[in-house]
Amino acid sequence: MNVEDDRLSSLPDDLIHKILSFIGTEHAIQTSVLSSRWRFIWTSMPYLNLSHDDFFRLPTFSKFFTRVLSDRNNQSDMTSVKLSVHGHGTYLVVKQIMAYAFSHNIQQLNLGFSCNIDFEFPLCLFRSRSLKHLSLTTEDFSSNGYRRKFSFTYVFKATSTWDLPALTTLYIHDVYLCYDENTDELFIDLFSKCANLKNLTLKGCYTKGFTGLSICLPLLTELTLETEYGSVEVFNIVAPQLKNLTIRSFISESHEYLISAPHLVFLDYKGWSCLQLSTNAFLSLEKAHICISYSTYAHQVLRLLQQIRNVKFLTLNLEVVELLSSFVEQLAHLPSPFANLKSLKIHPERERLKVREHKRVEMSAEVRSYLLDGSPGATFTMVSREDIKSMKKLAENLRTVRIARAGES
Repeated sequence: MNVEDDRLSSLPDDLIHKILSFIGTEHAIQTSVLSSRWRFIWTSMPYLNLSHDDFFRLPTFSKFFTRVLSDRNNQSDMTSVKLSVHGHGTYLVVKQIMAYAFSHNIQQLNLGFSCNIDFEFPLCLFRSRSLKHLSLTTEDFSSNGYRRKFSFTYVFKATSTWDLPALTTLYIHDVYLCYDENTDELFIDLFSKCANLKNLTLKGCYTKGFTGLSICLPLLTELTLETEYGSVEVFNIVAPQLKNLTIRSFISESHEYLISAPHLVFLDYKGWSCLQLSTNAFLSLEKAHICISYSTYAHQVLRLLQQIRNVKFLTLNLEVVELLSSFVEQLAHLPSPFANLKSLKIHPERERLKVREHKRVEMSAEVRSYLLDGSPGATFTMVSREDIKSMKKLAENLRTVRIARAGES
């Protein structure tokens, strides 16, 4: 290769490192044969991207990453690690790589891990002064994904408060969160020492050893809680800067959410039962999407609507309206809570009622009055199940016509 005519080789090392980060560590190392200019560039790369799937056997993978760590420039920081590993024995690989990364000022860690034994993270993961972005995911490499997901055969264990002062983004999916079994505390705050956390996602996690989880974060702006299993019954959320809150709950157990978020702008809830919420009202609430699949308790829905009374753009599922229409006597003497409403949209969550085989209930005048009388200027849009069926039928007809025209041409 003529280095003088090679524009890529003339780029500064940090830019070449960034380019190589998109092709994975294994392929980045292979560029060392291009010329003397490229021979040692990979050794100072601050990015590590390894996947067990790129290797046939664990010993081969283990030998490769050992060589990478030993040949790498030990004076260079490792700011980003993306690691996907699975199978018995891989926890040793994970521990070794993480120990190296955390001793080299890691800032971003994305770990997808699956093992057939419980794996307790090393303390270095929860005691980093440099880590800014952390993603932990239990991946499913088995043929029986359903069994893994609901029996939690593959788990992570986190047994203490996380001391990550630089962390701004935390994503945890299918992770087993257990507290110190010797503690008498029932309400804990795993993230109290993550003062700079702005974006937090807990998805499909399993909890043990405590019944209440506190999330008290002064800078948190984005929070997602999705289908949490296990011992936790109450979420205590204190987040003065929280803007967007997403909650998904598709389990039989109901959770209670104690929320102090005066600057909340968007609330997105979807679940089997009604959202059990305790709050002083969201004074800054702009939008709310509420979808409740199977609730039979109208008083719970009315309480929730009262709690989000300051909303300006509200979307409800049709099943909620049908529930309220079945209990119009409860609405007869209730004033509309919505004084700031600008738009109300109603749409069905299910095209067909497969669970509740009762006669279809239309939206009553009492429900309409309850939802809209407080804001007579609000726009109102309602989509019925028949509308959805008609739209699907029209889409199918258009598709048939396109296929027929394509065949003619």
